[in-house]
Amino acid sequence: MFEELTGVAPVPGGQHVGMGTANYLVGVGDDAFLEIIGPDPEQPDPGRARPFGVDRLTEPRVVTWAIGTSDLDGQIAAARAEGFDPGDAHPMARATPDGETLRWRLTVPDLDAGTGLVPFLIDWGDTPPPPSRGLPTVPLLGFEATHPTPDRVRPALKALGVRLRVRAGNRAGLTVVLDGRHGEVVLT
Repeated sequence: MFEELTGVAPVPGGQHVGMGTANYLVGVGDDAFLEIIGPDPEQPDPGRARPFGVDRLTEPRVVTWAIGTSDLDGQIAAARAEGFDPGDAHPMARATPDGETLRWRLTVPDLDAGTGLVPFLIDWGDTPPPPSRGLPTVPLLGFEATHPTPDRVRPALKALGVRLRVRAGNRAGLTVVLDGRHGEVVLT
């Protein structure tokens, strides 16, 4: 579906072993990328909810986003000092299609409280992040959020040092605008 919309085929990222998910990746410029994640038919049911609310989705959508840091613990402490708790750091791993194991740490996004508008934090440590791996690219033209009460999420964004336009809207959500090979593509 992504390739039909943009004209660019994402590459397989790999499996999140034990979590029941796998992903595809595409760069969007400036060391940023999109992760297209879903249930992995090659893994057994994980016996718990898959990450990012994958089990509750009824159609593709932009669920959340992340910001990278090389000092995850320091960024967590700084955000807490500003009155926002991004959560504790958790180790994660993914097997690539060629058998390499990638490892990183991240905070777990609170999708219910922040509705995905407030990013989670990720530190790739010694693992080269996906954009450094030669991903196919679709240029990012725009990224913004809507929320019925934008002032609910702005303090958390500020505590993380994030500049994101949050407009008032009927529902909370993220909008990504890409420069596809056939024109603008809007993902929500």
